Amino acid sequence: MDQYLSLAAGLKDLLQAADGFIRAERFTSLANEGKILSLSVWESEEAVSRWRQLAEHRHSQQQGRETMFKSFRITVASKLRTYTMDERDEAPQDSNEFFSK
Repeated sequence: MDQYLSLAAGLKDLLQAADGFIRAERFTSLANEGKILSLSVWESEEAVSRWRQLAEHRHSQQQGRETMFKSFRITVASKLRTYTMDERDEAPQDSNEFFSK
């Protein structure tokens, strides 16, 4: 995992400067040792495509495939809704009703 984290750190400045990039977070599994979830949030599919095609990112992907990972999965998803304890505009009505008591 250290090798992966080092590789990711080397891309950090490029990632943060990428047009359409919002944020990235990394998590490790409590149930499966060595399993990592990297979550990145982008403004659009076009922004993701530009990042995916960046030469430095492609080179890092190749390194990961060849030397770090036995397997991996990439999931591209769309946001259904986002809400917090205080920002409830997108929260389901039943949730708002329950927590407004």
